[in-house]
Amino acid sequence: MAESFIRRAAGAMNRIHIVGGGLAGLTLGIALRRKGAPVTVVEAGRYPRHRVCGEFVSGAGRSVLRELGLEEKLRSRGAREAKTAAFYAANGAEFMQALPEPALCLPRFSLDACLAAEFRNLGGEFVENERWNGCYGPGTVRATGRRVVPREGGWRWFALKAHARDAELPSDLEMHLFDNGYVGLCRLAGNLVNVCGLFRSRTAVPDLATNWRAMLQGPKDSRLRRRLGKAEFLDETFCATAGLELQPRRAEGRTECCLGDAITMIAPLTGNGMSMAFESARLAIEPMLDYSRSLTSWAETVGRAARACDRSFRRRLFWAACLQRMAFQSVCRTAVVKVGGGWPCLWQWLFQRTR
Repeated sequence: MAESFIRRAAGAMNRIHIVGGGLAGLTLGIALRRKGAPVTVVEAGRYPRHRVCGEFVSGAGRSVLRELGLEEKLRSRGAREAKTAAFYAANGAEFMQALPEPALCLPRFSLDACLAAEFRNLGGEFVENERWNGCYGPGTVRATGRRVVPREGGWRWFALKAHARDAELPSDLEMHLFDNGYVGLCRLAGNLVNVCGLFRSRTAVPDLATNWRAMLQGPKDSRLRRRLGKAEFLDETFCATAGLELQPRRAEGRTECCLGDAITMIAPLTGNGMSMAFESARLAIEPMLDYSRSLTSWAETVGRAARACDRSFRRRLFWAACLQRMAFQSVCRTAVVKVGGGWPCLWQWLFQRTR
């Protein structure tokens, strides 16, 4: 108690260590630095790099970017708006709609580079290519991304991503649904398209490093294959990840302070994962500032941030899980696509429920 009083009197602030230099970690770091808190971000990999990602921000995440003055910086790096979305089922069902709210599209490589530069410009300490070997005790935030789960419900879940040039898209965003996976397309600046897919398999998938193009192009004679038939994939943008856990998890009840995918992953087909990363960072700002200023204990800080995230994400995780299950049932996914095309109001209602 006496030590905390002395620190407050002297104006000193507790340092916040953020483990993981992804969207949530860097966004929190930027916000804290703007309030004068000392922050260190520790990133295990090189930076920036290509990551498996839909590469568009749809939902409340855009308001976080505006609040932090980051949206204009992203536009200067080539971010563009997506205004239309289309959904396609393997049996021919389809629909296209205007998005209720435009999404912001930018390659993840450029987005990460922008956030890292802003954090450094604000005086943040950014440590790259170094794994965190300490505990997640007071003042340490876990923003390390997803937790690895080899199997979930008997399935191995994995995701692939690459950029393609000269793909023909009638809409800004597309989702193509198949029996054991789905592939999303996102139109980027410079005649590029981000191609990102989630897949499942009962057994290990051999030769993935050489067969990834065929998987991202979809089944033969599919609409997706025709879209990408003349496109040129850029090998240097290919990346993959596996061991995905799609079962919704709560933030409360943990001793660690977690953000973004370290809390839980939302089903990728909703296109809300990037937004949730930004939102979780915003929800943690005030609790972290109070801790840094020695106004609250670490336990209180973790609890406040966790409760705020659970309140904000509970509904959308529920509806996202429902849509994820339907996407892998042939009759259900066809019905959803047909209903979405015939009843635009229902599609907009589902859109809002996953935002």
